[in-house]
Amino acid sequence: MMMDAKNAEQLVARYPEFFQASQAGRIRNLAIAAGAFALFMFGCWYLEFSLTRLITGVRELGWFVMLMIPPDPGSSFPTYLHAMGETLSIAFLGTLLAAVLALPVSLLAARNIIPSIFLRFPVRRFLDSIRGVDTLIWALVWINVVGLGPFAGVLAIATSDFGAFGKLFSEAMEGADRKQVEGIRAAGGGRLHEIRFGLLPQVLPVLAGQILYFIESNTRSATIIGIVGAGGIGLQLAEQIRVLEWQKVSTLILMILVVVAAIDVISNRLRFAIIGRAGVAAR
Repeated sequence: MMMDAKNAEQLVARYPEFFQASQAGRIRNLAIAAGAFALFMFGCWYLEFSLTRLITGVRELGWFVMLMIPPDPGSSFPTYLHAMGETLSIAFLGTLLAAVLALPVSLLAARNIIPSIFLRFPVRRFLDSIRGVDTLIWALVWINVVGLGPFAGVLAIATSDFGAFGKLFSEAMEGADRKQVEGIRAAGGGRLHEIRFGLLPQVLPVLAGQILYFIESNTRSATIIGIVGAGGIGLQLAEQIRVLEWQKVSTLILMILVVVAAIDVISNRLRFAIIGRAGVAAR
């Protein structure tokens, strides 16, 4: 212990710049903290934040919660079950369609597959443009194109996730081990063989895990876009809020929470199972 303390003192004496904060560093840190606080206060003022309104709103929220107890679907429970099934179908079909369409496009966005930046750059910017528009906006667009209903919801989720999957899939491919690809090339395989047998087997478990996560996430998104007319349980929720049927609203909220929790558990187990099998196969 004595030697360690002595060595520490020697290090501090030899390299004081690493152990003592400089005056300029202190001033810089204080300036950053003051700037962040000033920006926060400006945001509160600009957005008209009011503690009085917040307290009043919390009281109103408590009143709404009291009106929701106990949950009571009345005679509409079969309708709600059908709407929940519709929401799950929208999430599943939209995610699957996006993954199928994004996989070939992601090959064009991966650096280790398309080395030329002139070919890769427009594909990446195209995916960024699609991903930059929120699912709710795509739902409003598709509702005006194909009309109200779950078909518009499927197209909205598929369009939004297409951009996200294209980015995630291409990044997974860029992070793959090059040794397997080089082995296929050394054995005389062509470019397509390298992708099919050297690259895709490595990244498919990762892609499957991402798809499962998005199915879970899109169940919530399908609920939101249903409120604007894309079908599913969100449409029922918006209708019951509009007519102030708070007990039915609480029933719908509980159904959504239970279904999302169940999907979360199932998708986690499937992800671990897929990743585990992939690890065993790699060994």
